[in-house]
Amino acid sequence: MACSLQQFVDSTKDQGTQQGAAFEVEKQCFLQVNLGAPSSTGAVLNQVWIKTGSMVAYQGDVKFEREGMMDHGFSNMLKKQFTGEGATLTKASTKSRAQLYLADSGKRVTVLYLQGESLVVNGDDLLAFEPTVTHKITMMKKLSSIVSGGLYNVQLQGHGFVAILTHGQPLTLVVAPGYPPVYTDPQATVAWSGTLVPDFKSDVGLKTLLGRGSGETFQMKFDGSRGQGFVVVQPYEEFPIPTSSS
Repeated sequence: MACSLQQFVDSTKDQGTQQGAAFEVEKQCFLQVNLGAPSSTGAVLNQVWIKTGSMVAYQGDVKFEREGMMDHGFSNMLKKQFTGEGATLTKASTKSRAQLYLADSGKRVTVLYLQGESLVVNGDDLLAFEPTVTHKITMMKKLSSIVSGGLYNVQLQGHGFVAILTHGQPLTLVVAPGYPPVYTDPQATVAWSGTLVPDFKSDVGLKTLLGRGSGETFQMKFDGSRGQGFVVVQPYEEFPIPTSSS
């Protein structure tokens, strides 16, 4: 059904205000970052870390600066060289007030508030976070994890807002002592508690049954005997699995 231009504008316009919270979700798929507004800690938010390439629009005077190779030490430099551009973040900053709009591939945006906890997020599913949250790149330890997708993750810790991305509504599974381990498809795994250390399992029989490499061939294992927390999955496999002869 057709609508007038005014009806279209009214139904799709930004619902936020310049006096809004630091992070606001718009239309489920956009994150509005209000630079110059009070941050989660009460201080003025003059800068924010964002996923490189996620800016779709902004109002005001915003400066963008890509994270340097040596910004977080020699170890992170090597990890960035290995993982490529996907591991690079961009710092957006202003000296006044500005509204920054972020989005990525139509994914759903969820804003979380860390209160000193640690969260590990798949590098491709991290949209933005406040500078009061520290971050470092963590590599998956086993070769099977590299084959099964996602060369890197980002570990976040501190106090502040974090925005993550999912295809559709995310599902959270609890990992705790006394409960069976949780197995997830690496391509559908978005984030997990920093208290958990995932292991990896290869199911060669299932690969033979399916006749091709798939997310079900390699699984991430979260065992409650090694920690307590949660794992977040999405109803979508992020990347295809390369066929392996091994």
